[in-house]
Amino acid sequence: MKPPLAPLAAFRPRRYPPRTMSVTNQQVRHIAKLARIAMSDDEIERLAPEINNILGWVEQLGEVNTDGVEPLTAVIDQKLRLRDDVVNDGNIRDAVLANAPEAQHGFFAVPKVIE
Repeated sequence: MKPPLAPLAAFRPRRYPPRTMSVTNQQVRHIAKLARIAMSDDEIERLAPEINNILGWVEQLGEVNTDGVEPLTAVIDQKLRLRDDVVNDGNIRDAVLANAPEAQHGFFAVPKVIE
């Protein structure tokens, strides 16, 4: 018998002591190599500070107090617009078969492949 599933709150990330995230030019060069992106030294020099700015924003998000906030799948509550699941034939067989190169007895006719 499987143990019961833990509530979603148990899966929230732990709070670790703050640390500064940053990447070096060598790490950017390695990431570019892994992504198979050819980059010049000038491009790497320009990209490293941009990545460090993005990592700074991620650090700021980690500082936000999310205690008591339930995880969301969307920012606004959305309901799926569903239609009744009714099986029908569409009543457009002739229109569909009009696009076929060849039709026989209301079906697509295809050449025989296997003897």
